[in-house]
Amino acid sequence: MSFKSLTACLLLALPAPALAQETAKANFINMSGEKNGEATLTQTPGGVLIELSISGLPAGQWVAFHVHQTGVCDHTTAHDSAGGHFNPTNAEHGYLAANGPHAGDMPNQHVGADGKLEAQVFNPMVTLDDGDNAIRGKALMIHGGKDDYKTQPTGDAGNRQACAVIE
Repeated sequence: MSFKSLTACLLLALPAPALAQETAKANFINMSGEKNGEATLTQTPGGVLIELSISGLPAGQWVAFHVHQTGVCDHTTAHDSAGGHFNPTNAEHGYLAANGPHAGDMPNQHVGADGKLEAQVFNPMVTLDDGDNAIRGKALMIHGGKDDYKTQPTGDAGNRQACAVIE
């Protein structure tokens, strides 16, 4: 066997390099404008995985978690600057709505007795950068109450507690 053939055989036997995963970061700010958490978002073949860690939330409660349409988290506007829920298809809000959910809907999360939320949430309806459902430049929002998954347009989720721009 020639050196060239041997080299070709060895290269074929090597594992393919791992593909780099597309990621984004988001830093949460509370109602006082102070950083109180962070999220890492990872593009997967079927959607976006969001890992978050946030403190200073309503202790021992379920809270709503959504993607909002505007990447502005101004605490002086009670985070109203982030606009409404991200909804590129104009679907109804909520998992229990007849014509829902929309891309910004995600399941409620439970905050521990210490006011800290640690979670991994998968959203199959969005991407980081590709197409109409891309969320980079949008905002992640934690509300003060739980989403009822049906009330339009917000799920009766309560006041906005923490906001993070997806960068």
